Amino acid sequence: MNIYVGNLSFEVTEDELRQEFEAFGQVSSVKIITDKYTGQSRGFGFVEMPAVSEGQAAINGLNGKTVKDSILVVNAARPRSDNRGGGFGRRGERRKY
Repeated sequence: MNIYVGNLSFEVTEDELRQEFEAFGQVSSVKIITDKYTGQSRGFGFVEMPAVSEGQAAINGLNGKTVKDSILVVNAARPRSDNRGGGFGRRGERRKY
């Protein structure tokens, strides 16, 4: 089960986040998303837990919990879509009046 963790304090490490989730079961991976230029945390991350029941228990137990002065937002991650948005649309095309 892939779990989204939002509103992370910038001081929380992946090891600390792993420890929070391991209280509810086995953790496959932990990834805190960082800015590609500064390397600083962007304030959210993802945790994978192989057992759905343990993942759901972690969501129920950690959503709203305060960790390093930040109240966590924890829920099931939505699948990544192929259309990631962003971009500039029809860049380079002239407008016809």
